[in-house]
Amino acid sequence: MFTVEQIPMPNLGLTGLAVNLSEEELAIQDVAHRFARDVMRPIGEQLDKMTPEQVAAPESPLWSFLQQLRDSGLIDLEAIAAMDNAQKARLVPIIFEELGWGDSGLTICALAGAFPAFAAYNTGNPELIERFGHLRGCWIGTQPDRGSDMVDYDKSEAVVGSRHNKPNLHARVEGNELIVNGQSSAWVSGAPIAECGLLNCPCDYDGNGIYREDGGLNSLVALVPFDLPGVSKGKALDKIGQRALPQGEIYFDEVRIPLDYVIADKELAYPSFYGALTFANMEMAATFTGVARAAFEHALDYVHERKQGGGLLIEHQSVRLRLFDLWRKVESSRAMSQRVFDYNYGPKGPHLLASLTSKTFVTQSCFEVCNDAMQLFGGNGLTREYPLEKLLRDARAALVEDGENTVLSLKGGSWLSHWYKANH
Repeated sequence: MFTVEQIPMPNLGLTGLAVNLSEEELAIQDVAHRFARDVMRPIGEQLDKMTPEQVAAPESPLWSFLQQLRDSGLIDLEAIAAMDNAQKARLVPIIFEELGWGDSGLTICALAGAFPAFAAYNTGNPELIERFGHLRGCWIGTQPDRGSDMVDYDKSEAVVGSRHNKPNLHARVEGNELIVNGQSSAWVSGAPIAECGLLNCPCDYDGNGIYREDGGLNSLVALVPFDLPGVSKGKALDKIGQRALPQGEIYFDEVRIPLDYVIADKELAYPSFYGALTFANMEMAATFTGVARAAFEHALDYVHERKQGGGLLIEHQSVRLRLFDLWRKVESSRAMSQRVFDYNYGPKGPHLLASLTSKTFVTQSCFEVCNDAMQLFGGNGLTREYPLEKLLRDARAALVEDGENTVLSLKGGSWLSHWYKANH
């Protein structure tokens, strides 16, 4: 039991009920918050109103964001690599929540752009680090006609007795080279501005084809510089949400890549993709906790300013109930996100089950928070004069991003079943 002599006001920080942040963590949070407020929000609003071609153009404000992000040091790959796991578990979600609060499209652009460099650093290979460690990149993990097949590599959710769809993008090994043909889907984040890619690709290793006996696909993971002959790009994708994030196709026509650039092949390819998806889903949860918080804060401001029904909106009981529901979902999202960071960087992790749990929960909660916050704005919420319509569009995209939520949930159910059978 607590002994309380005087009822205090709640002691809430920038991130609500977050407690016990160190001075260093508070300082990093403050830097990230000011960067999100002063740089990301204004640029994100500009880019949202531009065409996809304008977003990726040389004169786009996107380049100013990327330069200022580099200058800020908030996503410093060498510094992050030097952190121990406990530091990563504490600091990374703090940073990405603030960046998501600023603009989710720009956040994902920065994260996807760093994937090849992350992969290069993780190999520990000095030559790969030198070649790819400082290039602007993208993650080529999605293909036309088989987006969810990539997530379901082991075919646990496929129709019984079926084969995965024939891939448009595929590779073959010839001597000491990997030869790539076909195209990615149009959903490759950062593709229009990328200088290289982290490629997840079906592969024929020995002339016997790309299919496994179970109907799944042999695969590999490689780093690909885009200055090679045969690499080209399609036009930037026009979409409803995260318009600050340029996405588009990449085409490969007999592109020859040194086998030294393959970082995982044969039986190691799926674990490599699994590790990337585990990281991406975890980051999505932190980012969209920030988006949900932004929607809540806008609603909190609005209901204290808007008069309706004889008084301020906040004076109506139903509004306070709805506002509290937003708060509860934001706090639950942050708790889930932080718990999964702790798990993945702890002695029992990392595991995709943890990450997809947070990704599906947080992105769904974020969409609900944005939708319900928009309802509090009434007709004003539908206009571009207010930020809710953009946040709702951005949140909607997250439900199919880095794994469509239903497929991810099916994978989660399968992992729970595997765990049960192994322990009972």
